[in-house]
Amino acid sequence: MATVRTVHALNFIRKFVLNSALFFTPLYFMSLGWTGWRMGLAVSVFAFAPLLVSFPTGLINDRVSIKGVIRGAIVVQAAVVAALAWTHSFPVAILIFLLLGATNNALDVSVNSLYFKDETRIDQNRKYGLYAFWMALGMSIGVMAGGPLSQFSGFRALYIVNALILLSGLFVLRGLDHEKFEAVPLRAYGPGLARKRTLLFSDFIVVLALHWGLETTVYSPFLRTYFGLDDVRLALYITIPFLFLALTALVFSRLRFDERLNRKLVPAAMLMSGAGLILMVRENVYLSLAFRILHEIGDGLLAALVVIFISRLFERRTIGGSAGLLVALQIAGQACGALFFSSLGARAGLPAAFYAAGAVLVGNALFGYVIFERQRY
Repeated sequence: MATVRTVHALNFIRKFVLNSALFFTPLYFMSLGWTGWRMGLAVSVFAFAPLLVSFPTGLINDRVSIKGVIRGAIVVQAAVVAALAWTHSFPVAILIFLLLGATNNALDVSVNSLYFKDETRIDQNRKYGLYAFWMALGMSIGVMAGGPLSQFSGFRALYIVNALILLSGLFVLRGLDHEKFEAVPLRAYGPGLARKRTLLFSDFIVVLALHWGLETTVYSPFLRTYFGLDDVRLALYITIPFLFLALTALVFSRLRFDERLNRKLVPAAMLMSGAGLILMVRENVYLSLAFRILHEIGDGLLAALVVIFISRLFERRTIGGSAGLLVALQIAGQACGALFFSSLGARAGLPAAFYAAGAVLVGNALFGYVIFERQRY
């Protein structure tokens, strides 16, 4: 149970910091005169970086101590977040986002590996529902804290404070043993990754991840320009739906694991997510918020369901590298989404990006219905 509690604490801290900093970075870029393709490029670099480190990090996690990887990633990421406070050069910003993406992925893959490999006997819905809940709660509170901090103290204070908060994760790690696992030959990864159901599931989660690129580039500028929200109100708009995401994951954790029900929930959750993105483009900010909540309820279910299915796709000894590869594919999807939707928003208007992203998710709901009816996960 010590591992479980450590993972939840780490997830809360790192998602607090990442969302507190990143959701307001597009506004920081706007204040520097960087818009459109520059925002998309920066986020794409953040998203493409994991392609270089995701699978190797997973291999390390399958073979040696995970604790050292997490400690190093926390220290480097804290330094990178703090460096944003003094960044006014676009090439420097690209380098920072490259390092930020690599370290964030190292944390994602390593913390996932810890949780996947933990052998505490617990209902799978409860285990992975709580996993999604603590991440979503960190996202919610991080954004809510970031809004007032950026508005009243400035972006420099936002980045420095978040760097210090991230370093507190080093104290959480003190309660974690040096987790070590058996050496795994590379050929052991092939059978699990090459199966038809793994390939279909990979396609599904890559398409799901496309809209993450929208949310890290277009979302906050849309709220600023479309509704005229200041930083505090913008943070409140983002936080309320995130809290519903967290509560949805918590409610899901109370349901007993049922493979058949879980497979049926996937396309329904994806449909909610896509419809919410499309319908949130409303002139009335309260009506928009209601549909954004619908989107996050769908995402809350998907957050728990996706990690459950990943945990069931691979053997314990190879899940670090295998899951790391799936994470890399998702992040590649996010990168493509960031480039496409930021460019679309710049050319056709920000609402058009939400319509397009929502339509993609609705189409993915149909694809999900087909594969989860035909394949067992």
